[in-house]
Amino acid sequence: MSGCGCECSCATSSSKEAGGELKVVLEALARCEGPCGSKDIAQATGLDKKVVSDKIAELKKKGLVDSPVRCKFAITSAGKASI
Repeated sequence: MSGCGCECSCATSSSKEAGGELKVVLEALARCEGPCGSKDIAQATGLDKKVVSDKIAELKKKGLVDSPVRCKFAITSAGKASI
């Protein structure tokens, strides 16, 4: 399947089981070449945009994701190490 629409190389992942949604979102961010919006991540993962927003909030609290640009998200080095 194609990427998230933000011109990066991310692709859809199929592991969406309970607890796996955090990993799916983190992996999608890892494949992005730059900061991505939650809508882009939702398209890339097949998850609902609200679910993606919730998972990003959880990942930010854990220090695995940051927001270098307003409404855009990027994986941190700690996030990359956790995958």
